[in-house]
This record gives sequence, C-alpha cells and structure tokens, in this order.
Amino acid sequence: MKHIFFIDPIEKLVTKKDSTILLALTLKKRGIESYLLFEDDFYVSNNGELKYRVFDFSGDIEENFYVQNFKVLKEKNVVFDGETTIHMRIDPPYDSRYQRYLWMLDFLGQKGVSVKNHPLGIMKYNEKLAAYVREGSIPSYVGASVKNAIEFTKGLQTNSYIFKPLDLYQGIGVKKVEDHDGLEKDIEETMKEYGGPIVIQPFVKEVEQGEIRSIFYKAKEIGTIIKVPKKGEFLANIARGAAYEATNLEDDVKKECINICEQMLCDGIDLVAFDILHGSISEVNITCPGLIVEVSSALNRNLCDDIINILEQN
Repeated sequence: MKHIFFIDPIEKLVTKKDSTILLALTLKKRGIESYLLFEDDFYVSNNGELKYRVFDFSGDIEENFYVQNFKVLKEKNVVFDGETTIHMRIDPPYDSRYQRYLWMLDFLGQKGVSVKNHPLGIMKYNEKLAAYVREGSIPSYVGASVKNAIEFTKGLQTNSYIFKPLDLYQGIGVKKVEDHDGLEKDIEETMKEYGGPIVIQPFVKEVEQGEIRSIFYKAKEIGTIIKVPKKGEFLANIARGAAYEATNLEDDVKKECINICEQMLCDGIDLVAFDILHGSISEVNITCPGLIVEVSSALNRNLCDDIINILEQN
C-alpha cells in the first residue's frame, strides 16, 4: 500500500509542527511508500489510468517529535489504484474550493482508491454542528437572522458572548463581544463579514483554565492534552500562544467521544480531534485534524506510530 498526502503548498505550512508531515515521515521511516501531492497536480479522469505527479520528501523527527530539515525532493509519476491510500490534508475553510476537492476525491474512491478521512463523511458532518447536536453541549445559535440571534442572547444568563464563523479553524475569526446597546449592530456586521450564518455562544469563563484537545483514531483515544490561553486572553489555540500539557479525559466525556467516533466510522471518518471545554465537546475536528505533534511531545510518544499500528491491524 502506498500513501499519498494531499496537502497545501509547503510554504503555507509550519513544517516543524505539522501533523501531516509527522505522519508522512513516520510512515516513510517504517519503510512504507509515501509521497506528497499538491493541488496543481490533482485531477480526475474517466479515460485511462490515473497517473499523478507526486513528490518524495525527507526530514528528521526530533526527540520531542517536532520536525527538522524537512525537504521536498524529486518528483515521480505514480499510478493511483486499489493499493493507494490518499490522506485528505487540505486545511479548511470548507468553501467551494474544498467542496470540489471532496467531490473529486469521492470520484477516486469509486475507482478503488482509499481516501482518509472519507470525503462523503466530511461532507456529512459540520465540525461545530456535530458537537452542538449532542445533549449537554454549550448553548449555541447558528444562523443569519439578527432578530433570532438577539432573542437567543436574551435567553442566556450572561453579558459576554463568543461570535465565530462556522467553517474556519485555529480560532480564526473568533471574537468575544460584551452585551451593550450596539449588540444588534455587532451581530449584523459579523453576519455580513462572513457572508451568512455565524455561531453565537455564551462566553465560558472556564476557558481561562484550559480547553482539552483529544485525538482519536478508529474510535480509540491515542492522546489528550489541555491547552491554556496566554494570561489575559481567551483563545486556547497553540498557534496563538497557548501553553499545553498532557491530561486525562473524564470517563463520561471519553464515552461520549467514543460514541461520536463509532457513529462517524460508519461514514469513513477514522481520525477525529475533539475540543472539549468545561466538560462539553465544543468541536469535532475531521477536515484536517491537527496538533498531533504537540500531543506526541506532551505524551513523549509518537502518536503516528499508534495510528500506523491501528491501520496495520485493520
């Protein structure tokens, strides 16, 4: 089996801590054929064999599982067939560009190529709504009606809210808004900025003590950390300076995560990264789940080895 990583341009990635790069290098170091595929070289055709230009690569995995000396090497032409696995690792936003790639990957799936996570599964579940539908989740409004949004805020026992887009990542576009006379205008402007529905939630003060990231593969927990925002800030995103360390999931939260994973497995979703805030699942990351490097470093164990071991058992 050869593994193809469909990724964003290298210059867009922070290769030192990129989850995809760590997984690709770990596979290669275990003697498993692996290559990079970039957007300019991706196509589908129903006429003849599917031969693609892909790229070899090299790099070093440090003791803390960060990557050093990563290089893209020579190109190679490779036929995609029933012995090929494509890892969909293009970052969100989930926009029309992203949707087109999912359609094309599903086409390849119907030609016998294995795609992880499966494009139809990614299409089926929105990462935020998949969390909000669960019992006990954070009260959430998703929509483009200012009137309904205001009614929602009136029913909350708080004066602070979180506004965020429905389809971005790494805390991009997330803002904290205080209740005031201009709240309606703030909501209207945010909806206009993002061109449609937004998410509104009460601000959960407990985020100051940290938000959990837990990574599951095929419904098995492989690693969990807690991310603590910088002092005076509310975003628990490592890309924005949050500290992190290993932690354990509460039994009831772990059970809920496993239930979600088992449901998603039926739709071809193998790799899931949960964000958990104050005991509630706040996001179910499936488009391009990350932080594998940071969780590996915190646990002093390469989670990619766990992923490969599970793959080889199935």
